[in-house]
Parts: sequence; structure tokens; C-alpha cells
Amino acid sequence: MGQALYRKYRSRTLDDVVGQSHITTMLKNAIAGGHIAHAYLLTGPRGVGKTSIARILAHEINSLPYDDESTHLDIIEIDAASNNSVEDIRDLREKVMVAPVSASKKVYIIDEVHMLSKSAFNALLKTLEEPPEHVVFILATTDAEKLPATIISRVQRFNFRLINEDDVVAHLRTIAKAEHIPIDDDALALVARHGGGSFRDSISLLDQLQGLSGDTITPALVESVVGMASKQLVDDLLAAHSSRDIASLARLITDAETRGVSALTIADQLIQTIRESISTHPEYLNLLDTLLDVAKTPWPHVKLLTVLASPASGQVIAAPTAAPAPAAAPTPKTPAAPAPQPKAAPKESPKKEVVTEEQPMPPETAKPEAPVTDQPFPWADFIAYVKDRASGAYSLLAKSNHTFDGTILTIYAGKAFNKKQIDKAITHLSEALDSVGVSEGTITVLATAKPPKDSQVADVLDIMGGGEEVVL
Repeated sequence: MGQALYRKYRSRTLDDVVGQSHITTMLKNAIAGGHIAHAYLLTGPRGVGKTSIARILAHEINSLPYDDESTHLDIIEIDAASNNSVEDIRDLREKVMVAPVSASKKVYIIDEVHMLSKSAFNALLKTLEEPPEHVVFILATTDAEKLPATIISRVQRFNFRLINEDDVVAHLRTIAKAEHIPIDDDALALVARHGGGSFRDSISLLDQLQGLSGDTITPALVESVVGMASKQLVDDLLAAHSSRDIASLARLITDAETRGVSALTIADQLIQTIRESISTHPEYLNLLDTLLDVAKTPWPHVKLLTVLASPASGQVIAAPTAAPAPAAAPTPKTPAAPAPQPKAAPKESPKKEVVTEEQPMPPETAKPEAPVTDQPFPWADFIAYVKDRASGAYSLLAKSNHTFDGTILTIYAGKAFNKKQIDKAITHLSEALDSVGVSEGTITVLATAKPPKDSQVADVLDIMGGGEEVVL
């Protein structure tokens, strides 16, 4: 079985470490000057070299050669995820009192130290306060915020950072040449970007890709393997956003998800693309902010469509209207009298129409919108009256939406079954209406959801096949 590339190309000395020079320089100077601390804390994202540097540091403190397969009795690694009890730390406290076997220092590497229990931290604290002269602790964690302040105050802390994308690409190119992996530069850049600043993740992806293609690894292959959106898709989405082409946006997002590209991935790639081009496209600044909300919703594909369907910065939204009729030719003026003007048709008073569930709706020429007038209504008092007289209807009313125009109370039950159950208590509903002071009002119960107030949201829900607006 071949060795994994990330292990094969793991750093062996502090000079080999890439992208963390702010740490390795200090550590090399400290070792050269004989200034060895009794405890170090290495913090930062996963896959950026914390464990590798911990092992290298342990060996260089003791002037021992290091390779990935080497072991030494005086260098002990502990996984805090599985050895996190107070008994484990008490056992460690007893062992640290024993002098090193052959090295100058006994070094304990505790990985993912934030996983220790509270009592285990308390037990470790005593040892960190008064450690034996021959012991060095190297603590590593991806979540330093979970460490007690008393622990952090007793260690030298080194904060690791994500690796610069250019450094990752250069390192991957070196590995690809050494392993005779044919891959073009654009594909290397995609691998580095997907790795998110982690050497380990980037090298592992390169390792996976080398077995999938006998030819040169292309960006298309990388996108297919990791479920990324193509650059063309990202560009098309931004173009459709600028023109507010909702139909194209819906089609592009649906097609991408069919190919295995999630809405969250699309949102992340849009954010990355906009960040890189914001100086030349400042109109995307508002879009950049709202894209961050896609990851916060249980319906990311709907949220992504809603966000992209919103107008670009400075864009004026006009309601769709029929094409205007050609303007009539102007009537020439004469000295005698102005041209006769056509008489305006008399205005008709609006007709109030009540549509019930049983009456078919006329063919739509425009989307129905939420009622323009939505006056305050004592809904809580209304359903409280129903609660004591029809508990089944009350439970459904509590989940329903409503509108009130001063005369008609419209209840949106959401489902035909809910409407049927509420209709059975219509007598109690009428009494409840009287009880809140609307004696001349009427009640309409609909089996549909309440129409969104935002016309953009209404467009999106219509394209997505219906739904209900949820305000988070």
C-alpha cells in the first residue's frame, strides 16, 4: 500500500515548514539560544502544521533527528479526545516525575487539548504551575477559546494561520513534479482554493485526483470531484443577478444542484469571486453581505435564489407592465383654437368582491399580491376566545396567518384539511369577532398560505413551485 502524499511530504525540520515563518523563526532562535519554555500552546485551523511542528519541536529540543516513522521513549503523544478524564491526567502527573530515559527533556504532546474535561484541566494546571525541570509540554488545539484562561496564562502561545494560496500552489506543484502527476496550473489553483488554506486537505485532494485520470488533470475534473461550481456558472449567476433575470437564476441553481453542486458551495464561490473583484465591481458589495445569510437558513437553495433575485446596488425595480402603445402623432397647434382633447372615461367606483374556495379563480394576468390595507387586529384576543370553545380550531388558528382590512378578517389556514376543521367552528369564530368589537365584520377562511408582502419573494416562491414566506 502506497504512503499518503500528505505524510510522505510532511516537514521534517523547522526549515522545511512552509507558510508559518512567524512561528518557526522564533522557535529556531529560542532553541539556538537555549531558551526552552516549559509549556507551548499551538493554536489555529486544522491542517496547517500544528502537529508536525509539535513533533519537530520535540525532537529539536532534544537534538534528535525526526522522520515520520521515528519514535522515542521520551517523546509521548496523547490524544486528548480519547484521554480526557481526570484519571488520565493524574496518571500523566505521576509519569512526568520520572526522569527521561536518554534525552535531555521528556516532552509530552497533547493534541486537541480543548477536549479535556474541566476536572482534567484542573489536574493539569497544577503540573503546569510547577513542572519538573526535565519536562516540556506542547499543547495543540483547533479551538483555543475552550481552554481555561488559567491554562493559557501558563504557556507560550503561537497562533498558526491559514496558508497563502500562492504558497499552497507552489508546494503542490513541487509535489506534482516529484510524483509525475500531470496537472495544469488552473487545476492546481482550484485544488488550493478548495483546500481552504490547509496543506493537508490540499495535498490529500491532489492524491485523490492522481488516480482518477490518466491524462492531465483539468479544472473540470477538479470541479466534478469536489462538487464545485464552474467559473462559467458563477459568471452567469452574477450576470443574471445584474439583469434581475429570475427565471435564469432559478434554472442555473436547479441545474447546478442536479449536478451535485450545493447552494452553500455556490454561495461560497460567489463570495470568493466577489471579494477578488470588489475593487472593479463595487456594485456587488450589497450582494456580498446578503450571501452570508445563505448558510443560516434551512432552505439554502431558496435563500440563494431570493438573494440573487434582489436588485443590484443602485438598480431601480419597476413592476412589470404591458408594452406601451405607440404615441399618437402630436396635433399641430393653430391660432384659432387648441386641438380638441379626448374626454376621460368616467371613473368607476371599485367593486368589492369576495372569492371563496369553491369559486374558480379567473385566469391570472398578474400575480396576486398581499392586501394593501392590513389594519391592526386583536388576533391574540380573538383566538383566546376560540380556545375555550373549540380547542381543535384554536390549535390550527395559532399556526395560521391573517389579514384584516377593517371589515373582512381573512384567515390563511395553509392547507385544505386545516380550513375544513376551522370551518367547523365558524359559529365560535363569529362570536369571537363580536367579542373583540368587530360586530359588522365578516370572516373568510382560505386553504392557502398568506401571500408575501415582498413582490420579489412572491416571484421567487412562484418560480420554486409555491411555498410560504418565513421570516427568521
